[in-house]
Amino acid sequence: MNVPSLEALREEGWVIPIHKPLTWTSFDVVAKVRNALKKHYGVKVKIGHAGTLDPLASGVLVLCVGKATKTIESWMGGEKGYKASITFGATTPSYDAETEEEPSGIPLPDYTPALWASIANAFTGDIQQVPPIFSAIRVDGKRAYAEARKGKDLQLPARPVTIHSLELLERSGTTWVVQVQCGKGTYIRSLAHDMGAFLGCGAYLSGLERTQVGRLKTADCFTVEEILDRLKSAPSPEAAGD
Repeated sequence: MNVPSLEALREEGWVIPIHKPLTWTSFDVVAKVRNALKKHYGVKVKIGHAGTLDPLASGVLVLCVGKATKTIESWMGGEKGYKASITFGATTPSYDAETEEEPSGIPLPDYTPALWASIANAFTGDIQQVPPIFSAIRVDGKRAYAEARKGKDLQLPARPVTIHSLELLERSGTTWVVQVQCGKGTYIRSLAHDMGAFLGCGAYLSGLERTQVGRLKTADCFTVEEILDRLKSAPSPEAAGD
């Protein structure tokens, strides 16, 4: 990947696929790259990301720089891919590993191909999904997760989402690894929770990696360190003083 000139940023923009590290927020990644861009170009450069990943998730995070920020909505509207670890037999308030596990006391049913087929049939296609209360959705002008952490009882409405395909990759005890291909607005945490409810034993998302955003996949991604190193080592642009 070549570092574009400042003129190219202004006329065409720059799309950077980054593999977000575990525990980093999406804003952490943007802030790191923004600071490096400013040092390289000598001016403040516009930058944003095309779809938040939770701190406990890793994977493809698309950064849009300069004029490419105008394409953020189109990236967010594209197909997404996720490798999700779903642990059955317990739930959590956040639907993932951020909050304490609450065992259901109900065992995961024995696996059979027919059992998986019933799950895939129930959760593939156009479905109604209730977002987790620990989410960034606004309720009366306030973030749902902020209200949930105060102990408030929230009721979020279901909304339509599209799940293109589900593939069971592996099973280890009560944890299943599932490849999910889906459309905009799908919460994989809610999908895990709903699968647990469908089987009657409860479930939560115990691990998540985003593998695709639109045409960009894991193999296309750079690490944060690689992008910072390239910006640091690239020749200073002549247009930096413009």
